[in-house]
Amino acid sequence: MRASGKLMVGNWKMNGSLAANASLVADILAGIDNVSFQAVVCAPFVYLSQLQSLLVGSTVALGSQDVSMHEAGAFTGEVSASMLRDFGVRYAIVGHSERRQYHGETDVLVASKAQRALAAGITPIVCVGESLAEREAGQTEAVVKRQLAAVIHANGHCISEIVVAYEPVWAIGTGRTATPEMAQQVHAVLRSQLQAATAHAERVSILYGGSMNAANAADLLAQPDVDGGLIGGAALKAPDFLSMLKAASC
Repeated sequence: MRASGKLMVGNWKMNGSLAANASLVADILAGIDNVSFQAVVCAPFVYLSQLQSLLVGSTVALGSQDVSMHEAGAFTGEVSASMLRDFGVRYAIVGHSERRQYHGETDVLVASKAQRALAAGITPIVCVGESLAEREAGQTEAVVKRQLAAVIHANGHCISEIVVAYEPVWAIGTGRTATPEMAQQVHAVLRSQLQAATAHAERVSILYGGSMNAANAADLLAQPDVDGGLIGGAALKAPDFLSMLKAASC
């Protein structure tokens, strides 16, 4: 069963400039009419103030690429959920594969970040996914279920308020993409896990985050348990991002 909320999330990663951001947002807003999916842009922290101004009055929601597990204190370089709320942030990516890989983020840490976001009224976009070695070892289901289980355990009755993003690590930035059938298989596993945890699993959108682009979006989004996308590089090109939004709205 598809979730009630359909999302297309652009993750800009560590890209952007004041001028480039203004141009990209202007192009997105100019072409977003008649799109039924919720569009979200997740920008680097330093640009949230600019994006808050650029998106005011639009249907595009603002998101962050991370959030601290701490609320306040001596945590130099961290940004709390309450700070993000001050800038109108509605979504926060947590546990992205790049954070897990390059910054050593654990399942428990990711669960804590999701908890902080929820407490501040921000929807966490919880990323799960397996490496190529894990897939080849037949561990895909065990890995993604373990990662999601930590978030379910920490957040209990609030779990229906999250968004989940499946991002096969081997398909990010490599030009490789899971087939629609491969994506659906994992999404169905995650949906079943959510259904076992909450009576409101239909509220949870499960996004696909493995190199979705303008060419493959429609086929991926046609799968019964793929509720949207977490888009990387293609989100930095307004025509591509808009074409995926329109494909999702058909």
